[in-house]
Amino acid sequence: MNTLVLTKYLVTAGLLVPACPFVAFLIIVAFTKKFNFISSTLSILAMFGSFLLSCFILYVMLTAKTAFEYNIPWLHIGDINWDIGLLINPLTSIMLMVVTTISLLVQIYSVGYMHGDRVYPKFFAFISLFSFSMLGLVIANNFIQIYIFWELVGLCSYLLIGFWYEKPEAADASKKAFVVTRFGDFGFLVGILILSFLSKTFNFHEAEQFVKTATANGSLTPQMMTIIALLLFSGAMGKSGQFPLHVWLPDAMEGPTPVSALIHAATMVAAGVFMVARLFGIFSSSHEAMLVIAYIGAFTAIFSATIALTQDDIKRVLAYSTLSQLGYMMLALGVGGYTTGMFHLTTHAAFKALLFLCAGSVIHAMDTNDIWKMGGLGKKMPITAATFLIAALAISGIFPLAGFWSKDEILEATLLSGHKLLYYSAVITAFMTAFYMFRVFFVTFTGKGNGEHGHESPASMTIPLIILAVLSVFAGFIGMPGQNASIYTFLYMGDTPVLPEFNIKTAITSNIVALSGILLAFIIYSAKIIKAETLKKITGPLYVLSKRKFFIDEIYLFVIKYTFIALTKAIAWFDRHIVDGVVNLVGFICRWTGAKLRLTISGRIQSYALIIFSGVVIVIAVFAIYNPEALKIFGGK
Repeated sequence: MNTLVLTKYLVTAGLLVPACPFVAFLIIVAFTKKFNFISSTLSILAMFGSFLLSCFILYVMLTAKTAFEYNIPWLHIGDINWDIGLLINPLTSIMLMVVTTISLLVQIYSVGYMHGDRVYPKFFAFISLFSFSMLGLVIANNFIQIYIFWELVGLCSYLLIGFWYEKPEAADASKKAFVVTRFGDFGFLVGILILSFLSKTFNFHEAEQFVKTATANGSLTPQMMTIIALLLFSGAMGKSGQFPLHVWLPDAMEGPTPVSALIHAATMVAAGVFMVARLFGIFSSSHEAMLVIAYIGAFTAIFSATIALTQDDIKRVLAYSTLSQLGYMMLALGVGGYTTGMFHLTTHAAFKALLFLCAGSVIHAMDTNDIWKMGGLGKKMPITAATFLIAALAISGIFPLAGFWSKDEILEATLLSGHKLLYYSAVITAFMTAFYMFRVFFVTFTGKGNGEHGHESPASMTIPLIILAVLSVFAGFIGMPGQNASIYTFLYMGDTPVLPEFNIKTAITSNIVALSGILLAFIIYSAKIIKAETLKKITGPLYVLSKRKFFIDEIYLFVIKYTFIALTKAIAWFDRHIVDGVVNLVGFICRWTGAKLRLTISGRIQSYALIIFSGVVIVIAVFAIYNPEALKIFGGK
């Protein structure tokens, strides 16, 4: 197949991938919104079509081993040209597979989970729009396009998190997610505008070439490059929940569980990591910006893991786990591990989606999110319990599951970077991850509790669990060290790929750390050799801090109440009394003057003639006194 024909097929497939769910959204909204079965089937079939097209794109990328870019001229403003286009390269193909696979399985799962909901078709319409937005973001080849789809993803998350808007908590959570992410998006937009103004282009590749050239010849100072990179990164902080813009993500659990799985596994939160990877050539031009990304990622990882240790809501534990794993990905990217960060994004999508869908299966059976109201569910829900165990082992990094390979490479990349603090924080986070995941597993599925009331979920919910469990076991093999063909050789952006080496010391260390966390969780929550209540008393204030999420929400509320609201009240007073006062004063003067002048209007012609004559005399007198020459105008000598 020649290059021209191949490009034509790729462009067509690339455009159809996001088009399929968008067409499904339009049809459901316009024609099938009253028909449950038709709406869900249409949404799933559209997503399946996108999945098949993504498989084709991945196959072409694996064989062609080159990037394809297609542009349609759209708008020209001065020296800046804006084209609408798509970029298909190995990074795009991997991300398309992740998004379409997880979205397809989540939609199949939703058939059982959302059964009986009064607005069932609307849910599938929103899911389709969400998938369209994320897929459009992935294939974008310029800043304007990615920003448009970036905001569409934010809008769809608002609609889905607040899907059950009758609940005040859900409505508040959707508004919180929308508002908090706007702060990051504002910085993202400013960064885009500055970089595009300097480079005279919105195209990713052209902007990257400009940055490399400008930083090399000194026309773009390191300080300015750092500012641009950090502004762009602020968008990723909002979407991927990096500290301090993480507060929206746990509250997003108020949406339906399939939405939580979709947002936390493969779509919205992955958008920030994907954006940093997509623009890695720009970010890597600033060493300082990369360090900031690494340290924010490391802090987010350990900070979120600390909070997850004490949460009782099963979905909130997984939410903080997501924040922690996103921190891991940012840490990897920050220390230069472009492929390592994307590798962990890929494996994480499988086991985190599985964890959320397992949680949804439990909630569906028990009608509660509180892990302490569960217990003993392993016997009544064997498929859910077994798949949750696989996912928990995978996210803990136990050999040879998927999480082991990607997390091990992050630890190795951090260690090689020479930043010991980052490495030790990552190791401690790995311990806490294993502990809090098996805390949930032992409390929920083992021992005694309310398990007799549980029941296994229907096939539409368990089949996706089994598929994701298989992926959680085997997905890591695409990045095994020692392979000539792996995700590293596929994704690497340079001419010569840097292949990871298997460090047996790091691998043993990470497994010992993870197994230690699992053992401690077993001792406390299964064997109960150490009482959980005793542990709470020993930790004291530290437990309270973790339980109350370090009072970050309260701090934000205090700042908003006593800073922003006070400032707005001061501005309102200034507007009411100063601005409006000046306007009202001008109006008063005009009215008062008009009222006084109105008294001079008598309607008597003799009076008017006298006034005119007096005025002329006064004018002549003034000219005679101050400018005698002006009298010549009136015929004087």
